[in-house]
Amino acid sequence: MQGCPKFIGLKHVPKFHFSSSVSSTSSRCFKATITCSAEAETLKVVQDTIAKQLSIEVTTVAPETKFADLGADSLDTVEIMMALEEQFSVSIGEGGAENIQTVQEAADLIEKVKNAAAT
Repeated sequence: MQGCPKFIGLKHVPKFHFSSSVSSTSSRCFKATITCSAEAETLKVVQDTIAKQLSIEVTTVAPETKFADLGADSLDTVEIMMALEEQFSVSIGEGGAENIQTVQEAADLIEKVKNAAAT
């Protein structure tokens, strides 16, 4: 299987060849998304807080898990974000949490607000 052309800096690197046990006649491109992730300690506190708010086991609260998959409705999500604001002594604001869907997104938002408050 052939990959897409890759550029590193100003130098062009020819197409990569990926071997696969699945045969395919089409070409595929592989992308990696780089995001700013919250510190491990922040993520742990967020997971613990969510588990406590929803009365569930913390082991079910993985970073990629959506609040809805944990059984949280919109009111639960608001309560979770309020608990996180209290836990971290930050203010997220009304619009800050409206697009948060996953545990990782909540942790990343908390980290962003903490860093903004520190500067």
